[in-house]
Amino acid sequence: MKIWASEHIFNHPWETVTNAAMQKYPNPMNPSVFGVDVLNRSVDTAGRLHSTRLLSTEWGLPSMAKSISFTNMVSVDEKLTYKPHPQDPEKTVLTQEALITVKGISLSSYLEGLMAKTISVNASKGREAMEWVIRRLNTEIEELAATARGTMRVPMAAAVADK
Repeated sequence: MKIWASEHIFNHPWETVTNAAMQKYPNPMNPSVFGVDVLNRSVDTAGRLHSTRLLSTEWGLPSMAKSISFTNMVSVDEKLTYKPHPQDPEKTVLTQEALITVKGISLSSYLEGLMAKTISVNASKGREAMEWVIRRLNTEIEELAATARGTMRVPMAAAVADK
């Protein structure tokens, strides 16, 4: 068993970051994630949202590795916690933890370490994806506000296509 942990500070308020977290996939930074299923979502007595999601991924394993199914031998349980920054309400603290377990093969410790490195790289891509989603959401909000004000321009291609 291998434990991996990381902390990151987003320069965005908690509401913005959690909204982006719910819309994180699909995104161009993590093309291996092609599906997300919500298994459970609840609010506890302290008002905290708990969401258990199952990500469907395609890792592009070599054909030899695909022929030997690792699905019963590898387990990754990841927990992400988003909290408002204690000193700055315009920031959000993300804490990530992963418990990696490889069973039934002699190189389990080595593989757990290798998977921890992969998770670390993917966590960086995940933070980049969050920024991408936040930019996309902010653009949508700006466009909606411009439309409401009547200042939104319709691109010429869209005007022609509507005729």
